[in-house]
Amino acid sequence: MPRDEKLINILCFHIKNETGPRYSKDSLEADKSRKDSEKSGVCLSTQGSQELTLPKTDSRGYLVRNQWSRTSRSPSTRAPAVDESRSKNTSLKPPSSSTTSRTSSTSPSHQESPKPLSAQPSPPTPTTALDSRSSTTPEVQLQTGSRRSTKMAENSDAWSPGLGREIRESRYPRESRDSRDSRDTHQREYPRTPPAEWKSYAQRRALYPSQLDQDCMPDLVRQREEEEDEDDAYWASVRTLYEKTPSCSRPRPPKPKHAITIAVSSRALFNMVDGRKIYKEEGLEKYMEYQLSNENVVLAPGPAFRFVKALQHVNARLRELYPDEQDLFDIVLMTNNHAQVGVRLINSVNHYGLLIDRFCLTGGKSPIGYLKAYLTNLYLSADSEKVQEAIQEGIASATMFDGAKDVAYCDTQLRVAFDGDAVLFSDESDHITKEHGLDKFFQHEALFENKPLAQGPLKGFLEDLGRLQKKFYAKDERLCCPIRTYLVTARSAASSGARVLKTLRRWGLEIDEALFLAGAPKGPILVKIRPHIFFDDHMFHIEGAQKFGTITAHVPYGINQKENN
Repeated sequence: MPRDEKLINILCFHIKNETGPRYSKDSLEADKSRKDSEKSGVCLSTQGSQELTLPKTDSRGYLVRNQWSRTSRSPSTRAPAVDESRSKNTSLKPPSSSTTSRTSSTSPSHQESPKPLSAQPSPPTPTTALDSRSSTTPEVQLQTGSRRSTKMAENSDAWSPGLGREIRESRYPRESRDSRDSRDTHQREYPRTPPAEWKSYAQRRALYPSQLDQDCMPDLVRQREEEEDEDDAYWASVRTLYEKTPSCSRPRPPKPKHAITIAVSSRALFNMVDGRKIYKEEGLEKYMEYQLSNENVVLAPGPAFRFVKALQHVNARLRELYPDEQDLFDIVLMTNNHAQVGVRLINSVNHYGLLIDRFCLTGGKSPIGYLKAYLTNLYLSADSEKVQEAIQEGIASATMFDGAKDVAYCDTQLRVAFDGDAVLFSDESDHITKEHGLDKFFQHEALFENKPLAQGPLKGFLEDLGRLQKKFYAKDERLCCPIRTYLVTARSAASSGARVLKTLRRWGLEIDEALFLAGAPKGPILVKIRPHIFFDDHMFHIEGAQKFGTITAHVPYGINQKENN
């Protein structure tokens, strides 16, 4: 006992020298007994079977600051869980009333009485649990708590909102959670409106006119009408401009399988005598340089030029009567020139307005191999060797020769003149005449008058012309038909003319004019006809007609070609 009194006296001495509050002897004894109970492991029991240790205090009876929750400022180990029921919480009895009264006078922040501790164990939280405080001395905890209190006092504005929210959540956890969830849900729900069609300001103003718009409505209507009139006038002028433009009125070429394909060489279509001379004298390279340097110089028309223009006129007339007609003439430029020369050819074709869309530039190679691929019905060239190759391939071909004189030709009617034997018909009569003489020939023709003659190389082209003529006849255009055919033959009408006409009738072909000359020169007759092309197998007839200015085409077929060579 003397030892205890001595200890009490020492404590009283220290307490008197400190600035803190004074304690009575009874309170110190109670504090001592409490410390002894802590050392001996005495615990207070709660309503359940769990045991909780009393909060630790310093030597003066103050509760250690770190043991108080920052949110509730109570000696609870943690803030109550959200889904934790209040009915299940248990409380610890606070220290003695004397201890509570003394601690309440220490600072204004400790005026509230401690709230009951939760008896249910909880996981570690940011606030240090009571059972883990043993590693920290009371002095260090006291200093830490004082520093935190100082910081909170200095920044009260920053701490107060967060503290208030945490206090509310600790007191009413479920209500705070429900309110937060409802607030989040309200923020996520946005009004959904269907997408509206974009409208200009003028359109929206028309839907929601203001009073000013109603006052100015007559002016707006008049202005709108003026704008519409200007737009109509503008588009009318554009339409007129495009209609007058030749490129816009260019018709589409017919399909090859339905068209009558006429393949024309570049030397037959244009006059290329100068370039041909350079090629023979100086070689291919100089010829190429000449064509490239003069590619913007338009070529002069050649022997087949007028014939091609007449074919295009027939196409135009057919399109007027039959807008969807495909049985038309299709012109193909077939040449062995190099592709670089094609620029000059294209420029010349466009300059004259020729509707030639298909080109074949073989670069020195013979184009005869492409004739069948192009479905050629007639091949016209200035090269007799190539024409002979085409004849051997079974393609109707002829070598073009220009007239020695300038003759005016009809622009509204295609005129084609044919010789009979070895052109429209076979060379049967020529064989009989050469072998047996002229008298035997007359007897043979009278004997086989009702037997049709065999067909010649140009019979197919005459059939094409006759088929197109019937299209015009169906529209009552016989007198104004843009195609006219002629038979100009050296046969005698009385002795051998009947078999010729019966053969044409048996073929279903009509010839517009049949001229039997009985061996007379053909040149003077052809001058009166002025055909765009005249086909014959005898070169002396070609030369005679050429002197009178007729454009001729030599057909290298039959027995007479030996004499021509």
